[in-house]
Amino acid sequence: MVSMRYDLPLGVAELRALAGAFERDESCQACASLVCPGWEAMPGSVDRDALERVGTLRDPAIDDPTVAEYHPTGTTLWSLAAPIAPAWFPYNRCDVWRCATCHRAFLRYTEYGGYYNEERVRELDARLVTDVLLSR
Repeated sequence: MVSMRYDLPLGVAELRALAGAFERDESCQACASLVCPGWEAMPGSVDRDALERVGTLRDPAIDDPTVAEYHPTGTTLWSLAAPIAPAWFPYNRCDVWRCATCHRAFLRYTEYGGYYNEERVRELDARLVTDVLLSR
């Protein structure tokens, strides 16, 4: 099991471990409404108490994380196959959560628009996690 580390960002190995730490149970009622292989707005029907925070991807040493995205194969933010690149937007602003019942892991962040705030969620897929860093 991956240890809880609220103060430091989780690494790529920890993300992959979290993604594989559950056996997919399509019948899990606690997170059944979260069918989100790509980014989606958090459904209003989700019982947020059924999810537990297990870590963050936010680097506390970076005051203003980049809004640049990483899409080497032409994907977009909304693509189901978009890479999960922790150093890049929006992953650099995410917390990592899991279902308290089946332990399926999710990424969550809040999009701050001009006239709205929208909480977004994406299932953590180990096959899409990449450790590519920003070039500074």
